[in-house]
Amino acid sequence: MLIKPGSKSFWKLSKPLLFLICLLPWVILLLQAFEVMGLGLGANPVEELLHELGRWGLKLLLLTLFITPMRRWTGWNWLLGFRRMLGLFAFFYVVLHFFTYAILDQGLDFDAIIEDIIKRPYITLGLTGLLLLIPLAVTSTKGMMRRLGKKWQKLHRLVYVVAIVAVWHFYWQVKLDTLDATIYALVLMVLFAARVYHAHSSRS
Repeated sequence: MLIKPGSKSFWKLSKPLLFLICLLPWVILLLQAFEVMGLGLGANPVEELLHELGRWGLKLLLLTLFITPMRRWTGWNWLLGFRRMLGLFAFFYVVLHFFTYAILDQGLDFDAIIEDIIKRPYITLGLTGLLLLIPLAVTSTKGMMRRLGKKWQKLHRLVYVVAIVAVWHFYWQVKLDTLDATIYALVLMVLFAARVYHAHSSRS
């Protein structure tokens, strides 16, 4: 018997499954960090951990943005039920990315962190993206949606600003090997184009 998308049975199965899938990269990184089962993070484990957490935060952020145009193209309204979890996991990986930088890379040396933020533009961008994500994560509940009403939608448009900042941060950080960053930038451009197309079609 097929489970109908959007039904109670569907959500009972799909949401825990999505949770586990989103958590899997963190589990793998944890196993690599502790060198379990012969796994490892290479010659520079802190740098590799830092980069991988950032990449997963960006991937999930872009996937969150993909939900709305995908729902419009397919008519699968049930896809919106996954958006909140994907967004919160993007925030989760971004927070871990920052903590890895602050604790493991900088040893909680606040003077060095502040100097980095001032002197290195890509770190300034990264911190800006994190700060912009915080109000989005805090207001992601259904209760906050009801309380804020139309203001909630306006606030959560900030996610597009966050996505631009995140891709820019990643592009500046990688320096020479910019292929992945360029791909993420192209994906973001397609998502923006889809949003502009929808806005134009709605006015027509």
